[in-house]
Amino acid sequence: MNRSNPSDKIVNHGTAGSRHGLWITALMLCAMLLLPTQSAQSASSYTVTETVEIFEYGLYEPDARAMPASVAHGQYGPFRVIAADTVEMTGTVDSYTPALFRQMIRDFPAIRRIEMLDCDGSVDEEANLRLARMIRRAGISTNVPAQGSVRSGAVELFLAGVTRTAHPDAEFVVHSWMDENGREAGDYPASDPVHAEYLDYYTEMGVPLPTAQAFYALTNSVPFSEQLRLSRHDMARFQLLH
Repeated sequence: MNRSNPSDKIVNHGTAGSRHGLWITALMLCAMLLLPTQSAQSASSYTVTETVEIFEYGLYEPDARAMPASVAHGQYGPFRVIAADTVEMTGTVDSYTPALFRQMIRDFPAIRRIEMLDCDGSVDEEANLRLARMIRRAGISTNVPAQGSVRSGAVELFLAGVTRTAHPDAEFVVHSWMDENGREAGDYPASDPVHAEYLDYYTEMGVPLPTAQAFYALTNSVPFSEQLRLSRHDMARFQLLH
């Protein structure tokens, strides 16, 4: 039985393989020396050009006084400018509306008329009365055109016009106010100062006190959740058109 040492065979094979391995290693080194040169030549043969375009934009704010009435335009909350001197109003007054109105008047100082198309009142009565006084100070007239509807707190805005006109089929809708605690006008005694805020506003807008009291009582004759529709004739009867 051959009891040869396995390590001898390993040594013999290792000696023969080492010569063969040297040739392979030499060839690989040659290839590695050549490849970077070829890669560098390949990479240098391409030129990448990137074009960046720079655009300059100028801000242009038109002067409404120099604009033809047919091209004046702009949207400011519920107000939409349709001519240099006229705006249309649609929607609801909120706490932001007075500031938007002020910006509109700065941009279009020739505005003298508000067409109240579909105005459903306010969600901030303090802001609503503030806006109304701004309309009056600006010398703006109010008009409700054909099929126009002015409701709730928007009626106070209508009264702010230096002149107030309405189409024969214009609609006015009134009801009692409600405070943040859910209490309505009828929940307060007639002597409570809370009523004076509205009566003072009506007289400030040129409505005689007896007429203001009668109209205020009419608006509060229906609960906040209901509606009382008034016609142009009704508004004229209370001397609210002129």
